[in-house]
Amino acid sequence: MRIDLLFQLAGVLCLTLPVGAAAAGKPWKQASCTPVSDVRSFPATRYGNPFGGSDRSILQIAPEAAGLEGIRLPLHADGKLAATTLELRFASPARLVIAAPSREALDALSLGGGVPAAEPMLRSALSVTELPALDLYGVRYAKGVHTIGIPEGAEPVVILGAVAASQRGSGADLELPSGADYPAFTIEGFSEKPALFTILGGEDAPVVDEGMPGTETIQGGFEGGQLIKVGDTYHMFPTERAGEIGRPAKYDRIKTRIGHWTSKDAIHWTRQSTLYQASGVYAVSHDDNPMNDRRAAIWSYMPIFNKAKNRWQGHYLAYTCDSVVAPNHSFGRIWRCESVVEGIGGIGGPYRDCGIVIEPGLDSELWEGRQGVASFFPYRVGGKWYAFISGAYPYRTKADYPLGGKPTHWYVGLAEADDLEGPWTRMKELNPITSIHPRFVENPIVSQLPNGLYIAVFDGGPEWLHLPNMLAYTLSKDGIHWSAAHYLPIDTKVARWWHTMRTPLGLIPEGDDVYTIVYAAIDNHKRFHPMGMVRVKLDRQVLDEVAKEL
Repeated sequence: MRIDLLFQLAGVLCLTLPVGAAAAGKPWKQASCTPVSDVRSFPATRYGNPFGGSDRSILQIAPEAAGLEGIRLPLHADGKLAATTLELRFASPARLVIAAPSREALDALSLGGGVPAAEPMLRSALSVTELPALDLYGVRYAKGVHTIGIPEGAEPVVILGAVAASQRGSGADLELPSGADYPAFTIEGFSEKPALFTILGGEDAPVVDEGMPGTETIQGGFEGGQLIKVGDTYHMFPTERAGEIGRPAKYDRIKTRIGHWTSKDAIHWTRQSTLYQASGVYAVSHDDNPMNDRRAAIWSYMPIFNKAKNRWQGHYLAYTCDSVVAPNHSFGRIWRCESVVEGIGGIGGPYRDCGIVIEPGLDSELWEGRQGVASFFPYRVGGKWYAFISGAYPYRTKADYPLGGKPTHWYVGLAEADDLEGPWTRMKELNPITSIHPRFVENPIVSQLPNGLYIAVFDGGPEWLHLPNMLAYTLSKDGIHWSAAHYLPIDTKVARWWHTMRTPLGLIPEGDDVYTIVYAAIDNHKRFHPMGMVRVKLDRQVLDEVAKEL
């Protein structure tokens, strides 16, 4: 379920500035550039999508160029530009800012009377997914209409917009990173695809943070779990990275517990109780040996109300913890429990354990790896139950067990059962499910949208693993086949207090197509991982369109 040992290095490997940040520079003033031919524009900002027919997007951009109005160029599936003719009218002499991987790529264009400067305005000043760092060239145009030709199969360049002819740039090398190894992904509101959700806004600071009431014995903050609303009360069941005073931060992930918090507004929270406490004892053997404490760390409590039994039933994850071999969270087992108190009011517990429902064994698959089974979320489709399960540090062959799992993929798959209480069977003919993302999906939580579509919100993975570093969702008509992920850029409406976005705790309907999301995230400057909150609004028209396409 967790990236565990890799996150010990997060403060070193992760950028210390938010995505899109660069050395401060005075913004260039935009010049008047009016398309005469039919073209589509895009915002030259972080997340901007400069290519038609592609999800490639801007990761980082020089502050000088941020805010210009770019021109979207069509891109083939092979990554080459499609032949295009642009007619642009300049109201006064101007420079068209074109980002290119090399001067040769710029010279391959038919610039229609434009005169490029001898040297770039800025070097390594634009990062785009699946492309090397791009230099910004200024192409000078006289007042009037000019025709620019993009030849078939040209190397991709980005037209960022027009600035005053007097703007020359400093020629500095901003050293923005290459995006060549960063797979493209769909960002809601920036992609050509219609946005299912609009970010409404939320809290510009954590809603549960270090020093707030209830956090006194929590050293490392929060991660994962589920949020449920019963009546007018939110119930949050986060994994508390409790740790111990005097022990290092890495121990926060071992000595964990499941807390129960409540709120009336999803902003102000009160801690009610502890449901489960992990032992925090490290393993004595590197394999899945019963001599090890198999409940050394406890994570991801997921409650669901079973109407047939009139009780809350929960599932949670228990790990063996290795102090030497990565991942230190290993051999996950999923426990089922149920509330002692009957009725909807029993959500806060106490809970009694009812046994393990799925675990490592002869039925395990190589993709589950050393960490699997690493999460579990059950949901009902008609008279059938399905559950997302996950794994990490996959094995290539059986001979890799137990030490040969590699941190290459964080997969999910499906299990099925006729009853919520099991028995559960892995759906091996489908697993792992790579349609959502080819290598990273964590902690999907499933609910239904108004038209019956199933939606799973999940952790989209950190940028320092060349992943989107955003909350994400996937859709399904049947609960079995899931769409490619879309990612939610909530920092366009919420002040970005985090460096690494982590796990959403679910999608809570509030009425009028508004939903609340509470999420865990990491501020690299502190040991304590806080919780944040954002609200989004569903577009019913887009929902209907998406349903037809699935």
